[in-house]
Amino acid sequence: MSTKPLAGIKVLDLSRQFPGPYATMVLADFGAEVLRIEDRRFLTDPSAAIVMRNKRHLSLNLKSEVGKEIFFKLLKNADVVVEGFRPGVTQRLGIGYEDLKKKKPDLIYCSLSGYGQTGPYRDMVGHDLNYISFAGILELCGEPDRKPIIPPVQIADVGGGLNAAIGILIALVHRQRTGQGQYVDVALMDAALGFMQLNFMQILDVGLAAERGRQPLTGLFPSYAVYEAKDGKFFTIGAVEKRFWDAFCDRAGRPGLKKDHWAVGPRRDQVERELAELFKTRTRDQWFEEFKATDICVGKALSLLEVMADPQVQAREMVLSIEDHGKPRTLLGIVPKLSATPGDVRTPPATFGEHTEEVLKELGYSKEKIAEFEKAGVI
Repeated sequence: MSTKPLAGIKVLDLSRQFPGPYATMVLADFGAEVLRIEDRRFLTDPSAAIVMRNKRHLSLNLKSEVGKEIFFKLLKNADVVVEGFRPGVTQRLGIGYEDLKKKKPDLIYCSLSGYGQTGPYRDMVGHDLNYISFAGILELCGEPDRKPIIPPVQIADVGGGLNAAIGILIALVHRQRTGQGQYVDVALMDAALGFMQLNFMQILDVGLAAERGRQPLTGLFPSYAVYEAKDGKFFTIGAVEKRFWDAFCDRAGRPGLKKDHWAVGPRRDQVERELAELFKTRTRDQWFEEFKATDICVGKALSLLEVMADPQVQAREMVLSIEDHGKPRTLLGIVPKLSATPGDVRTPPATFGEHTEEVLKELGYSKEKIAEFEKAGVI
């Protein structure tokens, strides 16, 4: 019997794009049996393939009556359904939560959408950039007096996927205690807003101005900043606490700057210029060697290729090499490291429809019947 904590949990994943598949990847990494279901007429964003590990894939047309019949057979043994359509789509297909709850009262049903199932924006389309703009994140990205910079990380998409996984796990615990299923409504805009706790505290409770590039952690102080080194690469200082700033000033040979931990105005600019000149005297890696053994918050701004080779990343197994259908493939590792029930990568990303015949045979369909389904456009 599998020792994976989610072994035996069966998930039907109807989601598309990135957030839903990311959520089900998290569940699959820890043993959940995830079956991705898609209609070949509406192929998903290819980027979702990177989060298809540890899953199976079924091609199925849910607009056909036979397709729904197959889906309902799968539902009998399922614990979780995840979908990422616009609000109202699954209801029109007859596979919304209220429809499926009648067939399986203890079902956990998770919907991911841009703006959630309620509110004036519920029917709007969108992508990550739109969600973070509504959440106030974009307005704070970049330098003062310049237009906002688009973050390179899909904040709302990843945050939405994580919140979906968390919501599903909470619902599973609740069901284990009560026998009751429930509906999990995750909005990607809400997920983006959830990252803004500290920012709103600074604005509402502390009274700081919401100025781009001039928040405490976005460039307001020279003690928490990015500096260019001699080789054109970048070095980071994160000396939020005074003791770390003092240690940095001593090690850098600038003890006179200790009083400037929270320097503002002209003095702030003067300190930043002095440190900028200092960092230009050595390479990024030389500065790192100078500071890494001391109690100072510093870091190297790495390229993605440098990240993969970084000794800390390697030690934490955050880059994995696997065989993917006969070819080598690199994947990012599993973030939470559980001592008794660790996650793992058991299978490479599934290709579209790879397990269609296998799944249908498990449901009792003959090879001839499966051929009929394919001819009729059901699979």
